[in-house]
Amino acid sequence: MTIKDNETSDLPTPFGPMRTHVFRPTAAGRYPGILLYSEIFQVTGPIRRTAALLAGHGFVVAVPEIYHEFLPPGTVLAYDQAGADRGNELKTTKELASYDADARAVLDFLKSHPACTGKLGVIGICIGGHLAFRAAMNPDVLAGVCFYATDLHKRGLGKGKCDDSLLRARDIKGELMMVWGRQDPHVPREGRVAVHAALADADLHFTWHEFNGQHAFLRDEGARYDPELALKSYGLALELFKRRLSEGDLRTTDTGAKESRH
Repeated sequence: MTIKDNETSDLPTPFGPMRTHVFRPTAAGRYPGILLYSEIFQVTGPIRRTAALLAGHGFVVAVPEIYHEFLPPGTVLAYDQAGADRGNELKTTKELASYDADARAVLDFLKSHPACTGKLGVIGICIGGHLAFRAAMNPDVLAGVCFYATDLHKRGLGKGKCDDSLLRARDIKGELMMVWGRQDPHVPREGRVAVHAALADADLHFTWHEFNGQHAFLRDEGARYDPELALKSYGLALELFKRRLSEGDLRTTDTGAKESRH
């Protein structure tokens, strides 16, 4: 389906306004909402294309600028060493409470959006995978997808580098999907083992996928991009979202009751 990809909204947060980019189907109706978290480079071309792909499958997708306290609205960091250095610096300068407040602001925005059904999912890539994990702790999130969630295994997110993400895993009530690349140096085998053990100990409803891929195998720019793994991973994510969030508006019968879908 065709989409609209030129909407933005500056959402109020306790730490200042947060520019958020909205992608949604052109067709009239109401659709489930997805919060998409970017890499440390913010809303780059590859992230916009991921948002467009999700929206084209029948979702309202909101993509916040994760470093809104520090960078002017619309800032995109380059996929180079300077961009990586700046993104990694801000990753541990930002307060953990600000990351959590951002998540709640976007989820509330989606729930109130006239094109959204109010059913919510989250997805994120790299640091965004970790942020999606934390966002999934909100009780109204029904499904979450985390691509190679960096720093999750070593409690390295936010100021002080001492996050409580794995310690709070039991707060996640929806279904979770974790996706990893075995050749990713940022999340070594022992780190993946630690995360899996924490999720299993918390008795979460989750699936676990490890592929022979490098860090950033999902990003459709650069030498690490693996189109086959990306396509397979998007398919898994879409299956989860469509199953858990439904496929948008259900038809209404003559009696006014919603048609059930199983």
